[in-house]
Amino acid sequence: MKNRLCTFLFITLILGAFGISGCGKEIYRDGTYTGTSSLDDTGAYGEVHLTIAAGKIRQCRFVTWQKNGTIKDEDYGKVNGEISNQDFYEKAQLAVRAMERYAVQYVEVQDLKKVDAVSGATIAYHQFIEAVEQALEKAH
Repeated sequence: MKNRLCTFLFITLILGAFGISGCGKEIYRDGTYTGTSSLDDTGAYGEVHLTIAAGKIRQCRFVTWQKNGTIKDEDYGKVNGEISNQDFYEKAQLAVRAMERYAVQYVEVQDLKKVDAVSGATIAYHQFIEAVEQALEKAH
């Protein structure tokens, strides 16, 4: 009888430990959190804003900032408001579109490891990952 009780308690403790940890899944506090990546070679950085509710990522916004303090948006890749190098502009805009894709995909899959990098936008991808990890650290 004593062995059965000890076995039952042991199994209960083990199962309880898995339940508390969510079987490896992270548990985050509800709220809005911001994370920032380190600077890239040009002095640009990424910034993410996460909203967590009921333990899930509900919203994610990712922007990258140029060294001069402007957001990389539809004007990113232009010189003085004009497209002077079409190839450069198209590559820059690929990165802008990828930034939105990373944020949307993260909300959909709820797992940072499952967010796919976009070819040609890997710097933004690494900035996104770094910024999200920083924001999630604050949510623990």
